[in-house]
Amino acid sequence: MKPSLDARVNIVNTEVPKVAESAARKAITEWGRPATDITHLIFSTYSGCRAPSANLQLASLLGLHPCVSRTILSLYGCSGGGRALQLAKEIAENNHGARILVALSEMTLICFSPPDESKVVGHGLFGDGAGAIIVGTGTDHVLGMQAKSNGVDFHCSIQVPKLIKDNIHQSLLNIFQSVGHNDPNWNDFFWVVHPSGRAILDNIEGELQLQPWKLDASRHVLSEYGNMSGATIAFVLDELRHRWEKEEDEHQQLEWGVMLAFGPGITIETMVMRKPLSSDVKEN
Repeated sequence: MKPSLDARVNIVNTEVPKVAESAARKAITEWGRPATDITHLIFSTYSGCRAPSANLQLASLLGLHPCVSRTILSLYGCSGGGRALQLAKEIAENNHGARILVALSEMTLICFSPPDESKVVGHGLFGDGAGAIIVGTGTDHVLGMQAKSNGVDFHCSIQVPKLIKDNIHQSLLNIFQSVGHNDPNWNDFFWVVHPSGRAILDNIEGELQLQPWKLDASRHVLSEYGNMSGATIAFVLDELRHRWEKEEDEHQQLEWGVMLAFGPGITIETMVMRKPLSSDVKEN
């Protein structure tokens, strides 16, 4: 005889938040900030059946701020984790400074039933588990400027080159796919890249599999003048222009190009550019 549904519901209502607490504490420890800094809590489970729901119990167990914004996702099954992360992404992108704790906790006890050939595979396949992830935009602090009494205080983290490397390909795809170009060959373009530093240029070249000379103009400007912040892109354009005039650049036969610049946030500024042909240029 199977345990009564009431007994099983009582067990999962108590234990689902507890195992989620264990996973969440590990995530918070790795994160390195106080639990009270969490602004939003998203809890996904098909196992809990009560109100107040598991997300309120978890918030209490963790000592989250009383005003933390809570969302419960019920009966999403295997898609619950994906939906919770998608929701966390949307919250993070639209709420400056938001830090979202995503908690996922499931117990199959609620689904247990006596031996039944039609359910053997399900009972053998599924198990209990809990996980937690803290989601945030995460890049606000790595590159920034602040006006202070002694001037503009500039901060640049060693994470910047990797963050740009990890996001540059998708940023470019977003631009090109919006105009129906779904599979661009990056070597078919000339490149006007803000030379933030050698590591960033090296990472872009490697990530996009650019031919070695594609970033020569940017490297030349970096070597001769350094990073002049917003003005640097004009120097790169001017360097390319002179190379085209002297026919010293492999890019000179290419009509279309890409401009990239990087700023606080991190922000990746992108633009598709067209090199003017001789027939386009009219004397004033």
